[in-house]
Amino acid sequence: MATQKQGTLDRRAVMSTLLDARGDSLIVTGLGSSCYDAGTADHPNTFYLWGGMGAAAMMGLGLALAQPTRRVVVVTGDGEMLMAMGAFATIGAKSPKNLSIVVIDNEHYSETGMQPTHTGRGVDLFGIAEACSFSTVQTVYTEKELGAAINPLFKGTSLMFCDIKVNTQRYPMSIRMRDGAHIKNRFRENLLGQKAFD
Repeated sequence: MATQKQGTLDRRAVMSTLLDARGDSLIVTGLGSSCYDAGTADHPNTFYLWGGMGAAAMMGLGLALAQPTRRVVVVTGDGEMLMAMGAFATIGAKSPKNLSIVVIDNEHYSETGMQPTHTGRGVDLFGIAEACSFSTVQTVYTEKELGAAINPLFKGTSLMFCDIKVNTQRYPMSIRMRDGAHIKNRFRENLLGQKAFD
């Protein structure tokens, strides 16, 4: 197998850059690190998907279809995205123009002990998304590439996929927002306003 480029970007710094650019976008985070990292800048337009490994991309698809005038950005890890391979095909087939899928890819299962994932063994999420007819597909390794990718992810008008290669730096696993009912209600009320109570 050919030698792969290694991710050098810092995961938490990448998330900070993403959150700074979010505007009024709706963000769905996947299980684990993306929840912890997004929680450092908590926002009512963030839906933290605790305990539902493999579900973030499909949650984002449902939200994008239900809210076609809003940009929806799913931010998840490589472990979770690998668990949701069928989601790639379904999302590609539905092709919502207001959805971006962002994978923070350290090539490891951070939650369960840093076992290598398949993205470190040659599985190419870029190639999978491209084969599933995502309109825009990219892999990011550098700050410059990240800077160029940010605006389209949040302001684009097509289905997008971005695999951001990060290093294996670990951070404390803690977040204030853990109550699933509260997360759902807060997100729904912020999104729908009075209609949330109809």
